Amino acid sequence: MSTYTEQPDGIFKTVCSLDCPDQCGLLVHKEQGKIVKIAGDPEHPVTRGNICNKVRHMAERIYDEKRLTHPLKRVGPKGSRQFEQISWDEAIETITSRWKALIAEHGPESILPYSFYGNMGNINAEGMDRRFFHRMGSSQLERTICTAAGGAGFKHTVGGSIGADPEDTVHTKLFIFWGINAVSTNMHQITLAQQARKQGAKIIVIDAHKNQTGRLADWFIPVLPGTDTALALGLMHILFAENRVDENFLQQHTLGHEELRQHVKAYDPATVAAITGVPVDDLYKLARMYHETTPALIRIGNGLQHHDNGGMNTRAITCLSVLTGQWLVAGGGAIRSNSAYLSFNSEALQRPDLLVKRNTRSFNMNQLGRILAMKEQPVHSLYVYSSNPAVVAPKAGQVREGLAREDLFTVVHDLFLTETAAYADIILPATSAFENHDFYTSYWHLYMQIAEPVIETYGESKSNTEVFRLLAAAMGYEEQALQDSDEQLIRQALDHPANPGLQNISYEGLLEHKYIKAHRPYIYPDRLDTPSGKVELYSSTLEQMGLPPLPTYVPLKEQDDDGYLYIPGPAHNYLNSTFSNNAKHAGMEKAPRLYMNTVDAERHGIVDGDWVIISNHNGSCELMAAVGETVLPGVVVSQGLWADTSDYQPTHLVNALTPDRLSDMGGGATFFSSRVQVQKRHDVVADTAIEASTAL
Repeated sequence: MSTYTEQPDGIFKTVCSLDCPDQCGLLVHKEQGKIVKIAGDPEHPVTRGNICNKVRHMAERIYDEKRLTHPLKRVGPKGSRQFEQISWDEAIETITSRWKALIAEHGPESILPYSFYGNMGNINAEGMDRRFFHRMGSSQLERTICTAAGGAGFKHTVGGSIGADPEDTVHTKLFIFWGINAVSTNMHQITLAQQARKQGAKIIVIDAHKNQTGRLADWFIPVLPGTDTALALGLMHILFAENRVDENFLQQHTLGHEELRQHVKAYDPATVAAITGVPVDDLYKLARMYHETTPALIRIGNGLQHHDNGGMNTRAITCLSVLTGQWLVAGGGAIRSNSAYLSFNSEALQRPDLLVKRNTRSFNMNQLGRILAMKEQPVHSLYVYSSNPAVVAPKAGQVREGLAREDLFTVVHDLFLTETAAYADIILPATSAFENHDFYTSYWHLYMQIAEPVIETYGESKSNTEVFRLLAAAMGYEEQALQDSDEQLIRQALDHPANPGLQNISYEGLLEHKYIKAHRPYIYPDRLDTPSGKVELYSSTLEQMGLPPLPTYVPLKEQDDDGYLYIPGPAHNYLNSTFSNNAKHAGMEKAPRLYMNTVDAERHGIVDGDWVIISNHNGSCELMAAVGETVLPGVVVSQGLWADTSDYQPTHLVNALTPDRLSDMGGGATFFSSRVQVQKRHDVVADTAIEASTAL
């Protein structure tokens, strides 16, 4: 275990725990046992000392006066935020007594865990918790809220989460950032692109919103939301029609290229321009530039997968990325996720063998609202950790109605009294990542990293692994798997001969070096992990699932409804709901804005700075209008998940409007496939709106 906590002063290496592809190496500065500064580690090969403002000001969050220090129990109505302090012994006894009673009366499946990756440390995110709920036999959670659709589309094409090594992209000559605001969500890929730009590289950004990334591009291409598949197919049409594909690569490394060649004839430039809003001339210019420039890299973002057709969007762009043979060139091809290079022994870590009943029911986390509304065999208890579903889950209004059920016994383990915790019966204080022992695997760069506790635990807070060990003991579970230490969990996860990428990575090596790069065995022309061993432009697996075997444009389900296409994108200074309740970060983000086109704003009598109400059949929220040309007519975009206001009203709850439909592949979320009405709030004028926003 770390000796860092025993050293009150000094500078200590660690790693950022946020759900971000960059996963930066950090240097934590301590004085008298307290963090006084957080900086980037200049020795880290990829992140090289540069960090975002979210992390630079992380100490503001760690030592926020609102941070929880003791367990709490509810003493008022749900949602009232009326709690009183209790001991850990009472908290554990209360939880396990209720669970034992529920199991006796309704069975273990009446209990549901709900979590995601608020902490990307692997043993805290998917270690002892999975073991515990497997052993209990609780209902299982399908954790598909983020990358499930894109992951499925990518897997059905190239076999898994593999792509270009980011370190090679200093050689790239053409970057296409597609559906990703990388300035806010993958800043070091921008750093590498800027480095390459000094050597003549060009940066193209394709997105529904001209955000920070779009503004730095050499060429920004606006596209109507949910039409990315059509755009990719239109570019493929031109590449095939003008003989701009790499025939040798297609012959040797792909399956279905002749079928695709015929298929894309239906996606002529005029048809695609009408669907996407991208002019015909721009389609030809982009396709020819992509063919003529090498290495060319497509950075495929998360945003475009959050549509009804999200899996197909990712699949179509991935198919496009192989047509010119760019995957054979260092710095070429595509990056969506590189998590396969660092895949560890998840079965050893999660121990699914502890789940005796193999047909235990499972629920998709994107549909929590309808799950909590079930009348038959309802969920009677919810255990929430590393997530804040009252803000982040789709159809959030229905989620809150479910959380308000008096018969739902809810436990929340968090650093703060979040919007979800306001509905809890028991709240447990959580450690920050700087107080934990864990290992980390980036889903962008290829370095595994380890973190040791840097500071003493805050108040009486405990880590996920520690809490689940306590719960297991109180439940009477005696399996050794539920008693393993954090070190044992890490060692078990690293023991993974099935992934040759880990052959040079050991626990001892990580402790010594803090980060080690995976061996990179996946490179053409090696066999891919698809049924054919090739890039599957034609997928028989998808065909068997009842989906188009070739990439095919399918319009959004609300395409013909009235209203504006609505995209609730990420904020620059928040990460999902993390930081939204911290004054420093909320001050940097300033105000919850709705970006809309000048033409649309004029039609409603809205000027820049007006407060507006956006609504649909799911709910409504209030945002500040940002009027201009950053979105196409008919499209509105917001940025960020905002905390409830000081009177605990969800004024800016954008996920009240988002649907809980599932994507075409992977059971993913469809946050970006809704339509909204927009109207001006007449009781607040533009002159006072900016001033009011600073108080958020």
